[in-house]
Amino acid sequence: MLMTDRKNKSWVEQNLEIFKTGVAELIPEEELIKKLKEERPLRIKAGFDPTAPDLHLGHAVLLNKLAQLQKLGHEIIFLIGDFTGMIGDPTGKNVTRPPLSRADILDNARTYERQVFKILDKEKTRVRFNSEWMGELSAADMIKLASVSTVARMLERDDFSKRFKNNISISIHEFLYPLVQGYDSVALNADIEFGGTDQKFNLLMGRELQKYYGQAQQIVVMTSLLEGLDGVNKMSKSLGNYIGIDEAPEEIFGKLMSISDELMWKYLDLLSVKTYVELEKIKARVLQGNENPRDVKLELAKEVVARFYGDESAQVAYEGFLNRFQKKIIPEDLEILEYKNGQNLLLANVLKELRLVSSTSEAYRMIDQGGLKLDEVKILDRKAELTSGRVYICQVGKRKIAKIKVL
Repeated sequence: MLMTDRKNKSWVEQNLEIFKTGVAELIPEEELIKKLKEERPLRIKAGFDPTAPDLHLGHAVLLNKLAQLQKLGHEIIFLIGDFTGMIGDPTGKNVTRPPLSRADILDNARTYERQVFKILDKEKTRVRFNSEWMGELSAADMIKLASVSTVARMLERDDFSKRFKNNISISIHEFLYPLVQGYDSVALNADIEFGGTDQKFNLLMGRELQKYYGQAQQIVVMTSLLEGLDGVNKMSKSLGNYIGIDEAPEEIFGKLMSISDELMWKYLDLLSVKTYVELEKIKARVLQGNENPRDVKLELAKEVVARFYGDESAQVAYEGFLNRFQKKIIPEDLEILEYKNGQNLLLANVLKELRLVSSTSEAYRMIDQGGLKLDEVKILDRKAELTSGRVYICQVGKRKIAKIKVL
C-alpha cells in the first residue's frame, strides 16, 4: 500500500525528496519521475556480496534510503550475491580477487540477513539469493550472456582500464561479474537499483541487459561512498576503519564521536534521516556560531545508535560517553587561575594574561582552528568575553586545561 503524505506533498515530491537527499547521481531522473507518476510500488533492488561477515555504516548509507522508501510502500529486494561472491567483485581492485568458498559465502549471508533487519522491516523485505537463477543457467546460457557485451566495453571500466594499461592481469571470469550483476536486474525485473558510486559500470550494465532482454530499463541510483574513521579511505573492514552496525551501542557511539568535525558533515548527510531542509538549518546554526559542532556530532551518534538498538540504548550510550569524556579530559584537581582585571574580559587577553597562550595572536589562531573550549563548548568568535563572578573550565588545544575564576 502506498503511503500518503502528511504535509500535503504529492506522491512524486515525497519520493524525489528522498531520492535526491544525500544521493550522488541518479540516471535518468526523467524516467524516475515517469515511473513515480504511475503511483505503484516500485521494485527496488540492492545487492550485497557476503564477502565479510559484518555490515558497517558504509552499507547503512544505502540501507537507510531503502528503509525510507520502504515506508512509502515500495517493494524492497535485498539481494544477497552468493553467486557473484564466488566470482569476486573486481571493483576498485588492482589484482584479481580470490573467490570465496561456498561455505564462507553462506556463513556470511546468514549474518547479513540478521543484521539488515536492524534497518529494514523484515516483514516487508524480500530477501533473494542470485544463485536462484544463476545456478539454473547452462553453459550455453552463460555464453549467450557473455555475447551481450564486448571486451572493448569492459575495458571502459576504470579499474580494468588501469590494470590493462599497467600490464596487470585481468582474469576472464572478472568480466563476468558486471554481466551477472546486470542479469540479476533482468531476473528480478527491477524498476530501480541502488549502489555506490564505485558500482556505476555494473549498475548501468543492468540497464543494457534489461534492454537486450526486452524489459523496461531500471533507474540507477548511486549513493556516495562513506570514508572510514581515517577520513581518507572508503569504509572497509579489511582496512580496519569501519563502524559495524552489529557492534555494541557504546562502541558505535564512541567511534562516531572520534571522527573529525569536517568529516562529520558528510556522515550527517549520508547517515541521518533528517530532511535536506533540516540539515541545512543545522549547518547554518553552526556556521553562525549558534551551535557547537560537537553537539551536532552527539545528536548524530544518538540517532545512529537508536536506529540499531532503540532510543533507550542510545540515551545510555550518550550519557556513558559524556561521563567517560569528562573523567578522561578534565582532572578533578585542576588548579584555579584567578583573573582580577575586570576592565578587559576579552577571552584572548585573559588567556594571554594567565599565560595559557603566548600572545593574543596565538589565542586568535586557536579560536580560528577550533582548538579553544570553555566548559566543553568550542569558541569560534574572536570577540568572545568572559563574565565576572564565574568559574570556567578552559581547554587550550589538546594538552592545556585550567580553571579560570573571573573576579
